[in-house]
Amino acid sequence: MKVLFIGGTGNISTSSSRLAIEKGWDLFLLTRGKSLHIPKGAHILKADINDEGKVKALLHDHYFDVVVNWVAFAPKDIERDYELFKDKTDQYIFISSASCYQKPLSHPVITESTPLANPFWDYSRQKIACEDELMSLYRHKGFPITIVRPSLTYETVIPVPIGGWTEYTIIDRIKKGKKIIIHGDGSSLWTITHARDFAIGFAGLLGHQQAIGQSFHITSDEILTWNQIYDAVAMAAGKKADIVYIPSDYLGTFDEQLKGSLLGDKAVSTIFDNSKIRRFVPEFNPSIRFKDGIRETIHWFEKMPNRMIIKNETNEFMDRIINAYNRP
Repeated sequence: MKVLFIGGTGNISTSSSRLAIEKGWDLFLLTRGKSLHIPKGAHILKADINDEGKVKALLHDHYFDVVVNWVAFAPKDIERDYELFKDKTDQYIFISSASCYQKPLSHPVITESTPLANPFWDYSRQKIACEDELMSLYRHKGFPITIVRPSLTYETVIPVPIGGWTEYTIIDRIKKGKKIIIHGDGSSLWTITHARDFAIGFAGLLGHQQAIGQSFHITSDEILTWNQIYDAVAMAAGKKADIVYIPSDYLGTFDEQLKGSLLGDKAVSTIFDNSKIRRFVPEFNPSIRFKDGIRETIHWFEKMPNRMIIKNETNEFMDRIINAYNRP
């Protein structure tokens, strides 16, 4: 199978790239060439996807069984991709987001038929608009689309809202005994998925004829409270965390992006029904528990000092919020 990943070297996608190569697929990566995580065995098409002239020239002699765009965020990206790939592939997969699901939820269990509506986060609204555009292209022009909605997925990032992701700041604070912030009271439910688990479900959709016109979320079945998540992060750091609980809406007053990320996603309890992806991909069986996966992630950061990014502005941001919240 000949597959093109637009991107393919990020936190979620690198594991999927590796698995595609392990399966013996002919994997091409359309990339700007700046990543250090290009898997051995992948073919590189070096270009910025927004440089349409260069991309068309690179694609001139290619036809792909599957094209996956890991880095499309707005309807203009979909319009561009349709023009580039309408005669170049049998399946176009768009990486959307589980944050698109209705906020607040009208039912606690999320399925693929849960409505899409997020009044809190522009990122999610843009992804919803992309999905709408793709479904229109599928219905009216026969564009062979599949939509995939990851939730919070990690491997080379620390999946907490403040002081984590590509930063090591949260771990440094825990190790130094500094206070860290948990949104709300830490009791809301959340699902965090390891990228290697995600890759198994995702790979099973590539080239799957019955997946055309369908949408899927792919998540772990492990449901944790945010208290349990931060306990696991602290255990991986080798210290007990000194926690300050701060309401999500209060945190949102300090940063609009954080407000969207919390009220439009992480502050809402999420329970995902994964029965659909299992029907289509029976081998999907997520097995990496967060307490084990996060240890591996912290070890990955600590293997190379240049990965252990500690930002003064993040420390100052957290201290400012904590001081303001505790002020009489």
